[in-house]
Amino acid sequence: MIALPNDDSTCGWYAALPPAGPAKKLIGPQKADYAIIGAGFAGLAAARRLAELKPNARIILVDAQRVAEGASGRNSGFVIDLPHKFALSHPDPSHKQKLLSLNRSAIAQLQGLVERHNIDCQWSAAGKYQGAVGERGEAHLNHFEHLMKDLGEPYRWVEKAELKKILGTDFYSRAIFTPGSYLMQPAALVRGMGDNLPANVELLEQSPIRDLKRKNNQWVLEGDQGLITTPKVLLATSIFTREFGYLKNRLLPVMTFASWTRPLTDQEMNIYLGELDWGLTPADHAGTTLRMTADRRILIRNTYKHVPKYGANVSDDNRHWIQADHRKAFLARYPELADVPFTHTWGGVYAISRNFTNFFGELEDGVYASACDNGVGAAWGTISGTLLADLVVGADSQALSDIQFVTGMPSLNPPEPFLGLGVKTRIRFEKWRSRSEL
Repeated sequence: MIALPNDDSTCGWYAALPPAGPAKKLIGPQKADYAIIGAGFAGLAAARRLAELKPNARIILVDAQRVAEGASGRNSGFVIDLPHKFALSHPDPSHKQKLLSLNRSAIAQLQGLVERHNIDCQWSAAGKYQGAVGERGEAHLNHFEHLMKDLGEPYRWVEKAELKKILGTDFYSRAIFTPGSYLMQPAALVRGMGDNLPANVELLEQSPIRDLKRKNNQWVLEGDQGLITTPKVLLATSIFTREFGYLKNRLLPVMTFASWTRPLTDQEMNIYLGELDWGLTPADHAGTTLRMTADRRILIRNTYKHVPKYGANVSDDNRHWIQADHRKAFLARYPELADVPFTHTWGGVYAISRNFTNFFGELEDGVYASACDNGVGAAWGTISGTLLADLVVGADSQALSDIQFVTGMPSLNPPEPFLGLGVKTRIRFEKWRSRSEL
């Protein structure tokens, strides 16, 4: 039995959008040259690239939810060019350079789509701050500076006084600014890309695929009211790849949570005195991510939870204490804005692996996947989906060679109940160890 996405309905990014139009659903038998399951960053990119390479092909992109309701519309709104913190420590310099090149290709692709289709998503070349609160965070920043020097990438230190003018708070001791990251409204960006797919891509929403099986040298995708028959299936399903029987016991489902305020009033902006449109990630990876959006909302993200049953693991009581934790972090930074309420608290599920390795490639004859983004989905999903389409049709490129070089097989997990106990213990330990940075 395939466990479907079970996301909460309180994602602020999605709620801020105008209501979506009617969904086109999978009804009756359909035939396609290519079928893609999952309409997030990876699935949308794969569909666009397949349509470009095979303009006469029929391509069906199917999702269990509406576009932007899932993980791709639930992140903190960063598109980051640098390799992830763990990948930055990789001993092979060429590995890191290839990741950097792939991420920047994704950013260029997304910017081109935003400009071409006039997608209103607060797209901004704002860069990114990596902030420290105390000694532990500053030690991480010193290490980050060393990694930036080794990578040959530009950065600059931002000291407390300057940082306060930007962030509107003196909570942080110092930060490192890197200029290559972009900010955006993720749900708006993802919906905008879904609204502007090529003519030979058919998008089917609210159409969960319940089974995937081989029949007469074709793959059959079975839905509630219809089915798709195709020779080629691309799984852009992240953690849900394991629900189709692939990469089982290799992916860990983790949910991260965020809360945000309503837009600040003019009077509250006069109290805040910081800038608009910036993003800060924690120097200590278990610390707090902080955003001030272009439309005056302050966002807090710092809570992680192991969710083997996805959204079903999160109750209203869970959301209540998660929002309470976020409120503490907000008040520690902005006590003078204590009267500003949170309007939304939400979570999003993503896949990590114990060896921090992404999977990219063919799973079996006619089934391909990009899975396990390890928490950096916007850029990675975009470029991996694009190059997965190249792999499917046999279009060689340096970028395809690069992504094959930096990906591999996620390592096996211990069996339950040891896995769940281990992950929960690790999350609690990291939260305790990073408590000074929260």
